[in-house]
Amino acid sequence: MFEPVHLRTFLAVAQTLSFTQAGHRLGLRQSTVSQHVRRLEDAAGRRLFSRDTHGVELTEDGEAMLGFARTILEANERAAHWFRGTPLRGRLRFGASEDFVLTRLPEILEGFRRENPEVDLELTVELSGTLHERLAAGELDLVLAKRSGDRPRGHLVWRDRLVWIGAERLRLDPDRPLPLIAFPPPGITRARALEVLERHGRPWRIVCTSGSLNGLVAAARAGLGVMAHARGVIPPGLVRVPDRAGLPDLGPVEFVLLHGRRDGRRDGRHPGGSAQAATRAAAERLAAAILAGPVPLTP
Repeated sequence: MFEPVHLRTFLAVAQTLSFTQAGHRLGLRQSTVSQHVRRLEDAAGRRLFSRDTHGVELTEDGEAMLGFARTILEANERAAHWFRGTPLRGRLRFGASEDFVLTRLPEILEGFRRENPEVDLELTVELSGTLHERLAAGELDLVLAKRSGDRPRGHLVWRDRLVWIGAERLRLDPDRPLPLIAFPPPGITRARALEVLERHGRPWRIVCTSGSLNGLVAAARAGLGVMAHARGVIPPGLVRVPDRAGLPDLGPVEFVLLHGRRDGRRDGRHPGGSAQAATRAAAERLAAAILAGPVPLTP
């Protein structure tokens, strides 16, 4: 018998690869997180994580448990929705980063709409930087995006690394400026790539700019150049640029969920009273569905 609370803790640890970060996310002490994981391992009769001084990693059985945990929690949520009897209603303005266009996020959204047919879901796909700006302006209720350096808040979904990717046949000339494929400003990935290249003194030139991930991927597949992208969601048809190319390390990246303002203003953009409560409930339910999803939201 796998307890839902233990499964949720397991997913939080799997997503962050940190017992401490999982505790922060769930509002639990680290000792409680360890206890939940230990009890789940006892119930499964298998080790789910390997832990040493270098960090935390999923075991083979832990990888298998990811799918089972998600299925069990989804079934539990469907049953809860059924027996609650009162359907959730309201309007939810959800913004997702371009990084998730080719992942399993559409499947999660489909499940949310199936379970909450009375919620008017409005999806905005944009650059992470633009989503942060629109959330701050009160134009969105929930955002899934990269963490911004100047906006450190947010509910950690998962931590990854940015890597250089391109076509497998691409060959880079070290004596020529690096051909760069990038989102336009205020893209967070673009800003990181340019900052790292400047810091390492590596000349570069922009060969393609597009606000659409599909446009960038098409340019990269055509062999025009390289682009910075999260390692866990590399689009099909592209590969990591090998280390022998000598490109500088891009560092880590964090994907977070951020909720909009809840000040109750009624200016046409900020619903008040019961409408605001419905929006908040819908945002929390979608956030829970994303956090219970696969880690990461791989294609």
